Amino acid sequence: MKKSLLVAALITGFAGVAQAETSVTLYGIVDGGVQYQQFKGTDAQGESFKARSTGLASGVQSASRWGLKGTEDLGNGLQAVFVLENGFDLGTGTSSGDKLFGRQATIGLKSASWGQLDFGRQTTVSSKYLANVASPFGPDWGQASVGSAFSAINSVRYDNMIMYQTPNVAGFQLGVGYSFNTSGNQQFRTSGGAEPNERAWTTAVRYANGPVAVGLSYDQFKTAETRPAPDNGVTVKSWNLAGSYDFEVVKVHAAFGQTRNGWFKANAGLTAYDVTAEGLNSLTKGSNEGMKVNSYGLGLSAPVGANGTVLAAWTLADPKNGGVHLGSDLEKQQVYSLGYTYGLSKRTNVYALGSYARHVHFNDDLKATQLTVGLRHQF
Repeated sequence: MKKSLLVAALITGFAGVAQAETSVTLYGIVDGGVQYQQFKGTDAQGESFKARSTGLASGVQSASRWGLKGTEDLGNGLQAVFVLENGFDLGTGTSSGDKLFGRQATIGLKSASWGQLDFGRQTTVSSKYLANVASPFGPDWGQASVGSAFSAINSVRYDNMIMYQTPNVAGFQLGVGYSFNTSGNQQFRTSGGAEPNERAWTTAVRYANGPVAVGLSYDQFKTAETRPAPDNGVTVKSWNLAGSYDFEVVKVHAAFGQTRNGWFKANAGLTAYDVTAEGLNSLTKGSNEGMKVNSYGLGLSAPVGANGTVLAAWTLADPKNGGVHLGSDLEKQQVYSLGYTYGLSKRTNVYALGSYARHVHFNDDLKATQLTVGLRHQF
């Protein structure tokens, strides 16, 4: 009897140690509401058109998701870490895209003294460091997203990536990542053959201390040489600078950047309707040799009462050259957005958004409107 009690006590003790050294967390966000969208303009034949949609909205303030993340203490301050995160559509219950863990699938090592190293599908360093500094709407909120002008920091994700981030030192942090093929399985390159993989670099540095936050980034990807001309072997690159200052009564955001030879990621809110069906220009991910776009952004957020926050932003994508695909007769795309959130609890809030865009995708006569009210819960 005494031996049985001793064994039970030892098992309980070891279980407690294992639990203290290893942890796995289930987390997620569920976001849904009602939304009205409209695209209005003149098509390539000079005829007016209007496309409208009213219905359920999914993942506007934050993309709906669920995930597992875990850590194991390896001793001497070193931890093994992993993240598996799936995005889904609340309206249909289906996964976003064709990947089980399309938002993130990484394993790595983390140390307070030397930083973190991750392997797998993940968000670029630039998106991590700059998106929420550049705009109060960050990479979310539909057409109000920072991605309406800054495509390289619009929650860009790459497959097959290795990423290293330094520890935070006096507010400074540096990150760099390299993808061996940005989308899909890595391909073999035959002797003397063209490169079949789309390879990419991402790097950024940020500083955050008190009310100040600043970030500077550089990204590039080179399209596969096996693609049809003129999109084969084109290097698409972008640099961006963003900063914010919190005055307590209001937080101000500002950003500037430039993208060349293509676009990194389309704004989902501005591509909800396929304007190419009307014979109009469309900004989607891919190469466009000779293209040059300057990007600008201003925004602010201000607390209202104990639980409310007002957000406002303006973005401008100014095409200096349309490249081989868009030509030269292009207009400046501008997006004006106003939002509001109200916290019902620490995990649940309601929100509203109104956003208006003109010269969408650089077209002379194309406007877009988005009106959304929603509910978001985090767990």
